[in-house]
Amino acid sequence: MHGAGLRVSEIPRCIQSLHFPRMLLTISVMLASLQLIAQVQESQVQLRREEQIMKNLIFYRTAQIDGLSIFYRESGPKDAPTILLLHGLPSSSRMFEPLFTRLSDRYHLVAPDYPGFGHSDWPDPKTFAYTFDHIAEIMNHFTETLGLSHFTLYMQDYGGPVGFRMILAHPDRVEALIVQDAVAHNTGLGENWKTRRAFWADRAANESALRTNLLSLATTKARHAGNDPDVERHNPDLWTDEFYFLNQPGQADIQSDLFYDYRTNVESYPKWQAWMREKQPRLLVIWGQYESSFDPSEPESYRRDVPKAEVHIVDGGHFALDTAADEIAALVRGFVGSSRQGFPARRAG
Repeated sequence: MHGAGLRVSEIPRCIQSLHFPRMLLTISVMLASLQLIAQVQESQVQLRREEQIMKNLIFYRTAQIDGLSIFYRESGPKDAPTILLLHGLPSSSRMFEPLFTRLSDRYHLVAPDYPGFGHSDWPDPKTFAYTFDHIAEIMNHFTETLGLSHFTLYMQDYGGPVGFRMILAHPDRVEALIVQDAVAHNTGLGENWKTRRAFWADRAANESALRTNLLSLATTKARHAGNDPDVERHNPDLWTDEFYFLNQPGQADIQSDLFYDYRTNVESYPKWQAWMREKQPRLLVIWGQYESSFDPSEPESYRRDVPKAEVHIVDGGHFALDTAADEIAALVRGFVGSSRQGFPARRAG
């Protein structure tokens, strides 16, 4: 045989000249090779499947911070860009589970429960100061314990006053800001804050009215459904679970103490606004169109501070992730990716 010079007429004669056992051996080797290739491919598919499962797996952990057990949820690759998620009242890190299942393939997500919330310790308010300064200090120590040196900060409701304090204490740690239904302007506090302002002015005279206004089942439900005309799409377990939490022993005192300290947030708004105007951070504002806890003017107030801020009104209420998780996850995915691309240059400047 002469390889490429073989004539078609010679093919039958060549085939007849092959030794039969040798031909069987060749076929066996080919089949074995194909089987090995198939096994390798199957192993690679299985490995990718296991990696995907690990990326989407949520871990429920605790860390000892300042003598307290602080519970947190964590998911995604630890070498990926980190998103630190700060929850609101009367929720916990549980509120962010819709984002965990949608973003942990690409990002490292960490969501702690504050002291007095969720599965973290609930120290007695007689011996523990429930103030936003104190909680922010503990959350800063939490990030240090976990080694979170740089992150995008996602702030919802109470997450705003906690997060802005963290920013002013360590501005170099924050790559970008995501605000979801959190206020940094006095005009953002709406009509239902009259009772709450009266409580700040005279706690003793207004404590009972405040607890009804802030901690009742009706208010707890309204935080989720707001003025959404389609209440049937809201899971009632969310607000009944939170109302059960608020009625646990000691919770009324804890939440009253912390909300009395909320007046210090209003006093701090000008400092937060000044920081945003000076630094012009990468900012994404997400706002539920059925938000009833805060004034609808608030998103544009952020845009006045940071003209290049991305502002999106989504199909949800105060806890917009209840009904708009897919939309919010898509916004966060695009925003964090673009923020990371410019981060080294911004830090160097």
